[in-house]
Amino acid sequence: MKLNKENNPRSGAKGFTLIELLIVIAILAVLSVVVILTLNPAELLKQARDSTRLSDMSTYKSAIALYLADVTTPSIGVSSNCYAHASSSMANCQVNGRFAAGPTPSMNSIVAVNGTGWMPINFTAISAGAPMSVEPIDPANGTTYFYAYRPSGTTYKITVDMESTKYKQGGSNDVESTDGGISSSVYEVGTDLAL
Repeated sequence: MKLNKENNPRSGAKGFTLIELLIVIAILAVLSVVVILTLNPAELLKQARDSTRLSDMSTYKSAIALYLADVTTPSIGVSSNCYAHASSSMANCQVNGRFAAGPTPSMNSIVAVNGTGWMPINFTAISAGAPMSVEPIDPANGTTYFYAYRPSGTTYKITVDMESTKYKQGGSNDVESTDGGISSSVYEVGTDLAL
């Protein structure tokens, strides 16, 4: 029996050949690699952590300003001490040219807002109550990325090292060397950036 167009069930069938499918898969693979290399998920995560750091620094600056304005006899810590929230194995705050040695609080009270947290300010003494429920800590919380605080009388400075190339010194949104502080390798906020 001779098959022709009328009695061949496959003659009008439309579909993809194996070669066509392989070409489409290869194109999708190339596009996926390009997107991953362009977006760089690791860098995006670093930028997200840096955004949290910037927000936390703003929160601290506002909370300390409120504390200093509201409390009659404010106590913001021992002058010339450095306070840091990093892991308990960290002996001092002397990382990336920050501050001299000082106490590191225990990990179980590190976020308390009653003066026993990593920052020795009793935010609960504010007449309207503490402006935050816990003291923010660095998203990475280690010996490289941590918040450091140094008081001097009623002035202070808080520092943090940025992680992403976008916010680090020389990056497109460089906050480390443009903050007005004395160190160009950490982000500094406070009332006395010369500490």
